Amino acid sequence: MDGQVKAAVIYYSATGITYQMAQAAVEAAGDAGAEVRLRKVRELAPDEAIRSNSGWQAHRLETQDVMEAQPDDLSWADVIIMGAPTRYGMIAAQLKQFIDTTGPLWAQGALANKVYTGFTSTATSHGGQEATLLSLYTVFYHWGGIVVTPGYTDPSQFVAGNPYGASHTSNNGENPPDHVALGATALTARRAVQMGVALKKGLAG
Repeated sequence: MDGQVKAAVIYYSATGITYQMAQAAVEAAGDAGAEVRLRKVRELAPDEAIRSNSGWQAHRLETQDVMEAQPDDLSWADVIIMGAPTRYGMIAAQLKQFIDTTGPLWAQGALANKVYTGFTSTATSHGGQEATLLSLYTVFYHWGGIVVTPGYTDPSQFVAGNPYGASHTSNNGENPPDHVALGATALTARRAVQMGVALKKGLAG
């Protein structure tokens, strides 16, 4: 684990809500000193479903140059920040499908002792934000990861209100992430990178 901390921000977004949160995570991780990769997971929905929603179609075109996540991005990173909208209190299938490709890395122990955190969004209030993050963190526990959350470590968190990770209520995609949600995302990413730096220093020492 020599050199600069490496952070991978891996996300799924249909209409751009979690993409905007991912961008906030990238910026904050970079400001905290990390080398950062932004990666989207592969879309599973059929083309006709995407074309039927103008926001979905527009976002796919907007992010067509964002590279798709590969298992190698997990091997490369010291810090892994994952985000996706909730689906019935769990992460979206697109991110879950990517996670399901990581068996060989897990079997090698290559996912252990890394720093992990997450962010999510829901269409409605009480739409499963905390449950989604906790279900995502269950994966990280299986991997042997070190889960870092924002907690209530900053006064802004008493406004954001979610100690498990960053989250946003989009009102069915009508409301983009505001300064509260983006600030919580930045705090979450910054704390994860700071822990990654501390681990590197500890191992180097």
